Amino acid sequence: MTIHHAGRGIMSEANNSKREELLKKLETAYWMEIETVMSYMASSINPDGVRAQEIIESLKEDVQEELGHAQQFGERIKELYGVVPGSMEFNAEQKYLQPPTEQTDIVHVIKGVIEAETGAIEHYNDIIEFTEEIDPVTNDMVIAILRDEEGHKRLFEGFLREYEIEGLA
Repeated sequence: MTIHHAGRGIMSEANNSKREELLKKLETAYWMEIETVMSYMASSINPDGVRAQEIIESLKEDVQEELGHAQQFGERIKELYGVVPGSMEFNAEQKYLQPPTEQTDIVHVIKGVIEAETGAIEHYNDIIEFTEEIDPVTNDMVIAILRDEEGHKRLFEGFLREYEIEGLA
């Protein structure tokens, strides 16, 4: 079966190498979201203490949102003639989001979330810049996801400020 690509944009034959490069960036984004789902799930279950409840509830909501982002990245990979990778291709990288030694160490969780969101924001800005001239569909999708990530980061920065003011961070 012959695949006929559009004459312009990311789907064109002329942009095959750029599409391959974009697919790698999208796969990275996909795995970042999948790993964040795993880390946020653990961080929404493990913490103890009264102060942990707000963080737990926020992370439970974020798990669903991050999973939705992973699905969007996966769907876009397929649309661009890529193959969504299977679990054997996964390599964990989020050392900062591993469960803390003490389950009451909520500051560890908050800082881990901020670091995860910062990494996502940096990578998504790279994709946005890369796709600006050649792929408006991916560009629009990643801009919307970026907004979510910036909102998550801002929320957790607020949590951290509260802990700092109280001398707990």
